[in-house]
Amino acid sequence: MSSSDAPAPEPSGTTPPTLAQVVRALDGLYPPSTAEGWDAVGLVAGDPAAPVRKVLFAVDPVTAVVDQALEWGADLLVTHHPLFLRGVSSVAATTFKGSVVHRLLTGGCALHVAHTNADAAPRGVADALADLVGITDRRPLEVSTAGERDGHGLGADYGTDRGIGRVGRLAEPTTLADFARRVAAALPATAQGIRFSGDPDAVVTTAAVLGGSGDGYFDAVRAADADVYVTSDLRHHPASELRERAEFEARAAGADGPSGTPFLVDTAHYASEWPWLRYAVEDLAAALAADGLVIEARVSELVTDPWTGQVPST
Repeated sequence: MSSSDAPAPEPSGTTPPTLAQVVRALDGLYPPSTAEGWDAVGLVAGDPAAPVRKVLFAVDPVTAVVDQALEWGADLLVTHHPLFLRGVSSVAATTFKGSVVHRLLTGGCALHVAHTNADAAPRGVADALADLVGITDRRPLEVSTAGERDGHGLGADYGTDRGIGRVGRLAEPTTLADFARRVAAALPATAQGIRFSGDPDAVVTTAAVLGGSGDGYFDAVRAADADVYVTSDLRHHPASELRERAEFEARAAGADGPSGTPFLVDTAHYASEWPWLRYAVEDLAAALAADGLVIEARVSELVTDPWTGQVPST
């Protein structure tokens, strides 16, 4: 190779990190040991020695997002949802998930997943959602019980600031209907929109949030005494039973009408988790900059919610 063919040196102060260095920074922000036991997080594909200049963050590792990453020239795609949640015996390109791996690697783009470890982290999925809907003085809805298995040194506050969901006080009281409108305005638009259950004129002062599927945490929401709970993928029977119990207990206490807390606000799964991506871009860039390393990172604006349309009931 002649000197004219040699790659140009990186500008001073813009040294690109290796994939291993980026993964180390991501694991510092979202320690794998804080992921739920059933989860599959971390590096899915890629050469740890490869340089990383561009990082794209997205909720889902779907084909449209992969197309976007490759078109932009990303060296790393970081998604919230895993590509492989269960063990596989093949990643042949004859399967749709195998084809994702092949296309990424052929295009020189690695794939990393931060899922329930990003849910639990400070400035993670739950905090981003809580910030958008205006929750203050907050704490985890359910404190993480994961141990320090990976040696990241999470510190003395590990048991108080990491955990699933967030619960706290609203900056000012509002009605359930106005609160639902606030959620709708804050989150990405989806075909589902926002549904709520409860008296629209009821005043709410405290709220709990959990990005993604959250009807498995109803007991924690009740224990936290939250007036309203924002989450996704609410199923008919758990939601119906929660509201029936709340109204029964309210009547037993002397209340009239469709009151009883917690009220429910149901969002699209994708929409409740997307806000975290902006925090992740900022925090990864800052973590690398502390070591003199520079990346270009951006958030995918593609809506990857699987529902594409809605016909209103008549």
